[in-house]
Amino acid sequence: MVLVLKENLPTLFEQVQHWFETSEVNGFKGVEHSYDARVEAGHHRREKRQVWAVLLQQMGPLHKQSQWKGLKSIVKLVRTRHLWNKTTREVMFYLSSLPPIAQQLGKAIRQHWSIESQLHWVLDVTFGEDASLIPTGHAPENMAILRRWSINLLNQETSFKKSTLQKLKWASMDEVYMLKVLGVFIPLQSSLSET
Repeated sequence: MVLVLKENLPTLFEQVQHWFETSEVNGFKGVEHSYDARVEAGHHRREKRQVWAVLLQQMGPLHKQSQWKGLKSIVKLVRTRHLWNKTTREVMFYLSSLPPIAQQLGKAIRQHWSIESQLHWVLDVTFGEDASLIPTGHAPENMAILRRWSINLLNQETSFKKSTLQKLKWASMDEVYMLKVLGVFIPLQSSLSET
């Protein structure tokens, strides 16, 4: 498990941030830690990811630590991106049940980020989620659940080897295919075809 530590947990976030800032100023002197750096380049973009990982015990007791069962390591990720003449720098912190091995944790974070990025792209491009004008209340959350459910069903249906968007359009035009997509999750197809 690797969970991003966000500022919506301000006390814990500030504690971890302060600990890393202090340790870096002191050059991690007397602190057992793991470090990994990766550079990727392509499409006029260069990205450097630096990962520091420390054993939980190195930090001392965390704020409300009892809420984080199985926690073994704390991670800092610095992502520096160069795109044309623009440079951005992002610092993130993570809580993990994995051992404090920076290379392994960096890979897990990257895989999670990649999956999230791909899902967001499909939701935005295929379903127009970012442009959605659904009013407030429970409707936006309900539609988000239905969109994600639809993506899962479309991805599980493998007889039609096309993109998610093409499968979605085909299901909207062909009732038999739509039932096939739903049949991946709800095994009613055989009973429907008999009628």
